[in-house]
Amino acid sequence: MPPALAQTTSNAADQEPAAGSQYYEIRTYDLGPKGDAAEVDKYLKQALVPALNRHGIDAVGVFAPNESDDTGAEVIVVVIPYESLDQIASIRDAVSADAQYTSAAKDYLDCKPKNAPYRRIRSEVLSSMACWPRWKVDAETLQNDDRVYELRLYESANERLGDLKVEMFNKGEVPIFLDSGVIPVFIGQCVVGPQMPNLTYLTVYPNEQARQAAWKAFRVHPDWKVLSKNPRFAGTVSHIDKFVLSPKPYSQM
Repeated sequence: MPPALAQTTSNAADQEPAAGSQYYEIRTYDLGPKGDAAEVDKYLKQALVPALNRHGIDAVGVFAPNESDDTGAEVIVVVIPYESLDQIASIRDAVSADAQYTSAAKDYLDCKPKNAPYRRIRSEVLSSMACWPRWKVDAETLQNDDRVYELRLYESANERLGDLKVEMFNKGEVPIFLDSGVIPVFIGQCVVGPQMPNLTYLTVYPNEQARQAAWKAFRVHPDWKVLSKNPRFAGTVSHIDKFVLSPKPYSQM
């Protein structure tokens, strides 16, 4: 855990941050059938994550599908929080010019097309929302090796419906989450990505049993039954992608 993590997670308590106060890149390394997860892990652990920390990113989350995940995806998911959109480009340039990074990443960067360790990288960038304006994971959660995460992407058929789903979260869905044991790490509206418009969020649970119990409690929560039947929010979600994830040993989230 980087030294600045405690400060990062306490910022929300020190002020009243607004929507858009943070941005999140969700970077997915799609390994494909010929991918080399060990090589990608080595690169992330020894090169990219330390470089991002050195250049101002307090914590980087790195995850892989949990045994409970039923998607069959061969992926490694990286979560990088930024303070602004400008920071995305400035940190990219700083990392590329970092000699320590270049040295640590040499094996990865020297891979040829025929032995590339992944099939492709997909990224989306999210803007934080008023209901959960800054990412947070408490220290006690990070010390629990049994913790389980869930990444959900709610796609909408058009921008109007996507904005209504954001409104639904901002006006009542998150308190029901918390009351049910569905604990957000971040919630964001997609700014740019391959599946737009969408709202994407990451939640955390003490273990897999707690995750299942939390969603069961959410589905029968009386406030959810009222909110979900509000005609204003009808049809806001046209497709859902769901991934159950475990943190890598070197993950900082």
